[in-house]
Amino acid sequence: MNDQPWLYTLCETTLGAEEAEAARATVESAWLSTGPRTQAFEKAFAEKLGARHAIAVSNGTAALHVATLALGIGPGDEVIQPSLTFVASANITIAAGAAPIFADIVSLDEPTIDPQDVIRRITPRTKAVVAMHFGGYPARLGELLAICRERGIALIEDACHGPAQRVPSLGGRALGTFGAVGTFSFFANKNMTTGEGGMVVSDDDEVAARVRLLRSHGMTTLSWDRHRGRASTYDVLEHGFNYRTNEIASAIGIEQLKKLDGANARRREVAATYARCFREAAIEGVHFVFGDRPDEGAGHIAALIVPQDRRDGVRAALTTRRIQTSLHYPPIHLFSGFAGKAASDLDLTEEFSRRVISLPIHPLLMARDAEIIANTVIEIIRDLEV
Repeated sequence: MNDQPWLYTLCETTLGAEEAEAARATVESAWLSTGPRTQAFEKAFAEKLGARHAIAVSNGTAALHVATLALGIGPGDEVIQPSLTFVASANITIAAGAAPIFADIVSLDEPTIDPQDVIRRITPRTKAVVAMHFGGYPARLGELLAICRERGIALIEDACHGPAQRVPSLGGRALGTFGAVGTFSFFANKNMTTGEGGMVVSDDDEVAARVRLLRSHGMTTLSWDRHRGRASTYDVLEHGFNYRTNEIASAIGIEQLKKLDGANARRREVAATYARCFREAAIEGVHFVFGDRPDEGAGHIAALIVPQDRRDGVRAALTTRRIQTSLHYPPIHLFSGFAGKAASDLDLTEEFSRRVISLPIHPLLMARDAEIIANTVIEIIRDLEV
């Protein structure tokens, strides 16, 4: 095995000289904890999305945690959320003392939370609904917002897959700005990265103020405020956490944000190429997820549905051809740690998880690369049919 086993990796970062220079300048500034660069990053992110508030935190899980607590979710409450997502969202519901209630997806072509199934699972204890925009493609926000408003339930948007992705059918607003709060992750595999990092956005002044308190021990001032002489002491208003980000991450985030539109556009180009190739191949039981609208998302995940009995064989054959794949996602309700949690009738979620393959997608791929990968997959599937 050589040092680089993959011809095509699942994801790649777009870090370059601009981020390196921003990090160097930050180190030379001698102020590394949350400070002016973080404030600048928050301002730029809020302006990019058209949000009133953006609060930077240490990671996407921290964003979900403080968002959940800022909405007053706690013991005895229920949060309806997808099982087809990363485990962090359900872990946070439990950490808040609430119960995750898992809802099914719309379809194999649209693996976002099903509004009709949400209605079926609402009880007097329901405090919030989580909409995860799978792959950066919008969940059914219009329906979900109507459901939540009618019943006085908060909508939490897990928009980690779709930073700066706008929804033309809903006035061109950005993902994460529709609900009571929106959360983002800047992990290394996301559309923009700071290595680790996250953001909470909200138009609600009270919610945003509580998020700011919770991310820094419930303290009324930051070290940067006291350093600048804007405050000489502080009070602690409630029990919070050390979920602050740092200045190096924020400096990198500012540069990544500048590249985001171009990166998302390249991802959409790759997704559109995949969709075209698999549509033209017309193999029964094989289709590219969101293939009927690849230009409506941020292209974070390139999900392909294949027959269940061929999924593992396809992945193994792709590995031998040095094409990296993954699985997004194993359903949360099937993990051992969630045994006995409220979940039932998640048939589509489970079928999707048994049939999905995640293909390479990132801004360094060209349309021609996507064609090569797609044609390789098509060849493998046809060989397995024999």
